[in-house]
Order: sequence, then C-alpha cells, then structure tokens
Amino acid sequence: MHRYHSLTEVPEDFGPSVVTVGNFDGVHRGHQEVLKKLVEMAREQQRQAVVLTFDPHPAEVHRPETHRGKIMGTRDKLDAMEALGLDAVLVQHYNLDFAGQSPEQFVTDFLRAGLHAECVVVGADTRFGHENSGDVDVLRSLGEQQGFDVVVVEDLEGELVGEDSDRRISSTWIRELLSRGEVAESAAMLGRPHRVRGTVVHGAARGRELGFPTANLDSEADGYVPDDGVYAGWLHDATDRRWPVAVSVGSNPTFEGVSRVVEAHVIDRPVERVEDFDLYGQEVVVEFVQRLRGMVAYEGVEKLIEQMTKDVEQTRQILKAS
Repeated sequence: MHRYHSLTEVPEDFGPSVVTVGNFDGVHRGHQEVLKKLVEMAREQQRQAVVLTFDPHPAEVHRPETHRGKIMGTRDKLDAMEALGLDAVLVQHYNLDFAGQSPEQFVTDFLRAGLHAECVVVGADTRFGHENSGDVDVLRSLGEQQGFDVVVVEDLEGELVGEDSDRRISSTWIRELLSRGEVAESAAMLGRPHRVRGTVVHGAARGRELGFPTANLDSEADGYVPDDGVYAGWLHDATDRRWPVAVSVGSNPTFEGVSRVVEAHVIDRPVERVEDFDLYGQEVVVEFVQRLRGMVAYEGVEKLIEQMTKDVEQTRQILKAS
C-alpha cells in the first residue's frame, strides 16, 4: 500500500481511483464496512482503492481541551487499512487553513485533481469543508457537476456486534468504553483487541523486586490508554513475537509518588528465564483482552504480591480461552 503524506507526493499519473474520506480512528467495524465496499468497487472497476485521512485528528485542532485522544496511532491505523486491501492512503496534515476550505475547493483540489476520483464512498454521516458545511447531499451535487459517482454505506449498529443497542458504532462510543476499562466490549466493535504502541523504558523496578518484572511503556505511547486497572492481554515484541501478559495501568496506589504508567508482566515464558528477558528500548505493542479489576491500595507488600499472583493466574486462564 502506498502511503502519501501530501498531495505533492501523489504521482501525476495516479488513478483513476475510488476514494473515501475520514478520520477512521480505530478502524472499527463500521469503518471496515466502508473500506471493504471501497476495495470491492475498486476491484470491479479496475481502479485504485484510496483513503484520504487526517493527522492530527481534527478534534485535536478544533477542540483540544475536550478531545480525549486517538484510539490508535497513525502507524497502526495505516497497518489496519493495508490489511483490508487498500492500494494507497493519503495522510493529510490537518490545520486551520486546511479546515477553512469550502466543500467545492476540497473536492476539486483533493478528490478530483489530486486523486483522480471516479467514485467516492462515504458513510451516511460524512461531513467536510469549512465548518462541516459539506454533507452527502452536497457531495452528490458536486459529483454530478464534476463527473464522479457517490456511494453511501449505512452505519453498523451496536446490536450487530453483541451490544444491546441500536446506537451506531462510532469512535466516540469506543473511547467511552475504554475510559471505563471495558476493553472486551470495545474489541467487539473494533473487530480485534484494543492496542497501545510504545517504547519500553526503565521504571522504578518495583515489579522486579516483587518477583513480577514488567515492561514499562514510555509516556508518549500511541493509542488510547484504558481506565486504571489490571488487564489480561498480549505483548508483541519488535520481532512480532506474541507474549501473554498481565497489564497494569495507572499509578500504583500501594506506593507513593508513582505517575500513571502502562506496565506489562510477561507470563509463562517456556525457554528464557524471566529475569533475562530484556525489552528495553524496543518498540512493542500491548493488546488489552479483558479487565480483571480496578486499582486498589493494599496494606503491605505481602497482600499486593498475593493479589498479583492471583492476577497472573486469572490472566493465564483468560488467554487460554481467547
């Protein structure tokens, strides 16, 4: 999949193409329906299947004080798109100048002149252009004027992925679930476990002292960090080998002066000793499968070790069944 970061990188002879536009934060199952339709149509028409997406997220530009953060980093988003069979993605830098374009200017410069779109596939709630003045009706009108087709893909509802709700699947809903630590529920909407990517850094080494050494992610990790608590999950190392982990998120309330961190304790390693397991400096991915419990302050280290032992055993049983 070709990855472009500005229109100037797109070859002049690119296209013709079938294009969709959006943030696609999380590339959840609703997004996947749009992208699968896009690829299907592109293959039928022998055209390029292309996504135009944005970085940073528009909410970071327009509402930085209320934006909760992206579900996934740009790299993981593009990897998820590539897995669906896309031919190219244009990651457009988003700022106030870009946001100030009229719908007509955006369509003319980006979709037609830049990406040579012959068909545009969108969700029913799509908005674009200055102050979100463009919608599906505006897009259809511009399509008639400029000679491209518009296809609308209907939303997926929660009940279709096991949620007792007719609420449409959305990135906002998934962030709400993650903010409550409901990672299993969010996975049903994402179509995969939620993940956070970061570099392993040195911590206070308390876990190692207690017999539970952890890989600590740096504070700049990509992806929405779920609510404080302990989770069963997986860690993918730099070689993409997968390890079962018990993950702690938060500032450990048993010890004072500990900032909020993501720590992953690798369990059941069959060959090397845990003490020799060195991930420092590696970029890793932590996947969250199921929440075990919230954070609790324990009276003494012995009680904490007892609970951590239980957490590891529960993690082991959960991951065996997953």
